[in-house]
Amino acid sequence: MTTSTDKSYFDLHITGLGYLNRIREVKPKKGDAFLACDIAALNGPSDDVAYVRFDTRVSGSEAQHLVRRCIQAVDAEKKVMIGFRLGDLWTDTFTYSKGKRAGEQGVSLKARLLFVSWIKVDGQLVYKAEPKPTDADDRDARNTDVPAASAEPQAAASEPARPAAEAADEAAADAPALEVAESF
Repeated sequence: MTTSTDKSYFDLHITGLGYLNRIREVKPKKGDAFLACDIAALNGPSDDVAYVRFDTRVSGSEAQHLVRRCIQAVDAEKKVMIGFRLGDLWTDTFTYSKGKRAGEQGVSLKARLLFVSWIKVDGQLVYKAEPKPTDADDRDARNTDVPAASAEPQAAASEPARPAAEAADEAAADAPALEVAESF
């Protein structure tokens, strides 16, 4: 009988889309500096959108890299919309120090920005994350019962034939989007 000392956790993740704001480097009195940003997440029906504001700490090197690349666009007051995944949600209470609510208590939703799935700047797609292989893909790659040569004719037969001109037009239409994404 073996005993495991590994702890298990239940993750609560929030996925959505929203506008990126207030990208900043936070330097606390104690501890290391970190990258933070606000996300105004869209919520509710598309014809009457409400916004939920999250104050996030950017976690993970890829997410940090992508958010840093958005600093100029956010500072130029362009509309930077992202698809995101947040984790470790918690609340923080504070007291308003100025404005018409000065002296009142407020609540801030805080979380860690774990993953950025795509970025649009002024409606133009500039980044899209590559899909990660799943466990099923790994099993298919290890499956040696079916020869690789026999899988190709089945795939070709199941895909409807389309004219070469149509395929070329489609590739040409995708080229500007790819150039923008690569330049970002």
